[in-house]
Amino acid sequence: MTLLPDPVWPVAALALICLIDGLLCLKPVQFIADCFRDVGWPRRLWWIMPVIKFAATGGLVAGIWIEGLGLLTSACLVAYFIGAIAMHVRARDFGRNLFLNASTMLAICAGVLIWCFAL
Repeated sequence: MTLLPDPVWPVAALALICLIDGLLCLKPVQFIADCFRDVGWPRRLWWIMPVIKFAATGGLVAGIWIEGLGLLTSACLVAYFIGAIAMHVRARDFGRNLFLNASTMLAICAGVLIWCFAL
């Protein structure tokens, strides 16, 4: 296992995805707001989602140069999306939000973690 990403570009791409996701969560676009409602995420906590996404963006970018930070951030994103999938399953939300959004993001995050830090 390495403490700096190799290659770097998948980490940078994931950081860009997190940034865009955070921007879409600032005032949640309709499909994100629907997703939050469908899984029962309390509206009073919606504000924390862009904070999480922007923190992930910063951790991934800084982790290109700070040993261990990209690894930690990637692992946290995997845990985040496992939790997101669990919330969809608990809410019996087996549609697009689970299979296209959460599952795809889990696969991307796990792929970055394994490819850039474990191989």
